Amino acid sequence: MSPPSAPFPDRDTVSAKLSSLGEEDQSFLTLLLENPQQDEALAEGLYLYLETAAQAKFLNSLKLERAGEWLGNTAPARLQIRLMEIARSSQHAAYHAFRQGLVRSGGLERAYPKSAL
Repeated sequence: MSPPSAPFPDRDTVSAKLSSLGEEDQSFLTLLLENPQQDEALAEGLYLYLETAAQAKFLNSLKLERAGEWLGNTAPARLQIRLMEIARSSQHAAYHAFRQGLVRSGGLERAYPKSAL
């Protein structure tokens, strides 16, 4: 009998990939975004990433905006509302910077265009 396995990827891995957001990390996260079963791990990792940024002594808002913009451009339509909910879940400046990147990407508008009516 094997011990229960930890979900892969865990939230720490996702948070680390979001914080560096290099070319390899983007490839990893793109694969993660393609699999709907990994949505919860992505959300938990994003919360951890934003909370870590919120507790840091120096707030790198440009990095947070870039991460938000990249996720907004890359994430499929099924995740756009969830990403915006996460970005609006706190009034901290780290969440605000991330939200600005999401809005700038236009992902939510592409996923759910405004009605002509």
